Amino acid sequence: MPSTASKDYYGVLGVKRDASADDIRKAYRRLARKLHPDVNPNNKAAEDRFKEVQEAYDILGDPKKREFYDRVGFYSDQAFQQGAANFTGGAPGAGPAGPQAGGAPFGNASGFDFSGFDFNEFANAASQANRRGTNFRDIFSGIFSRQTPGAAEAEPSDLEYQVNVNFWDAIKGTVLKLTVPRQDRCPNCNGSGATAGRGPCPECHGKGQVTQTAGGMKFNLRCNTCGGSGRSGSVCPRCHGEGRLPVQESMEVRIKAGTRDGARLRIPSKGNWGASGVGDLYVIVRIQPHPLFSRSGDDITVKVPITVTEAALGATIAVPTIEGRALLKIPPGTQSGQRFRMRDRGVTSAQHENVHGDQYVEVQLVVPQLQDERSRELLRELEKLHPQDVRAEVLKQATR
Repeated sequence: MPSTASKDYYGVLGVKRDASADDIRKAYRRLARKLHPDVNPNNKAAEDRFKEVQEAYDILGDPKKREFYDRVGFYSDQAFQQGAANFTGGAPGAGPAGPQAGGAPFGNASGFDFSGFDFNEFANAASQANRRGTNFRDIFSGIFSRQTPGAAEAEPSDLEYQVNVNFWDAIKGTVLKLTVPRQDRCPNCNGSGATAGRGPCPECHGKGQVTQTAGGMKFNLRCNTCGGSGRSGSVCPRCHGEGRLPVQESMEVRIKAGTRDGARLRIPSKGNWGASGVGDLYVIVRIQPHPLFSRSGDDITVKVPITVTEAALGATIAVPTIEGRALLKIPPGTQSGQRFRMRDRGVTSAQHENVHGDQYVEVQLVVPQLQDERSRELLRELEKLHPQDVRAEVLKQATR
């Protein structure tokens, strides 16, 4: 990862500097779902924002990287791997540590030699640098940004990929063919970041590190010539020392029958490759709505119209289910909006074999459009035979 001295990762995720790990994770997931390219097709702004969110979570989601970022004020893979993450002085979340006159701003850290360093002199230099528009961070980032990242900095990470699944495919089950962008090990250098030679590297003499000085401070950095391998050769021309390459991997993902909306399917070892292993891929399922059926968990709800006669006298009617038509008994005196339960007519559970949800039928009364006087007379006669004040209770409650 290149040096990013000017980025406010907390601001990118919209959290405070003292946010807990759980708050950071929740903020990342919320933004990732909102900005994912599958949700925002052909939206370059959303895609760039999605990349920023991923980058921020890569740093703040890792306790050691976050501690380094909080104390130094910027993040670079090269700086972190060379031991800067072991700085002492200042608690995580307290903000970047600056130079302190008369004493070291950091404790001893592997890879850094502070011997002979005058912090008062450095503070004056830093003050002059600020007037020139630079700051303490730039001294570090300027060094580390010149270093080519190698495989030692590449860490495995998980990926999330959202897919839209048809209503029926989620109920019956299906197999999706996906093409997922991920980072895989460079085949040219086998993840080392460098083309290996037989003898020791002429630059670092086999040590894999070189010493650089900035502001009176000595830094032991990974050798840029051999990529830290200590052997003669050069940085891998294919991955440019990263040790991994972006790939588009095609794969098949099985959607089990009964999969619910928002389900997270884990595909092991299909995330980003790193020097210590490979992350996992999490496929997030989003189920498309159906024009007739609505689904809640494993239960199905459907609205069915009935006539006045069927509601008054009762009837046995045909209703749609996800398995086809079925008969439902409507009792006499049924009211519009009344719900009836059809046991085990819902979705087969993806978690429990031979367990089904239920279907709920909501009946909606359809008032006939009378076309002749004879029909109107019959209704008037019916009203005389069965007089009823249907609004009496409503009016009574309104006066209390």
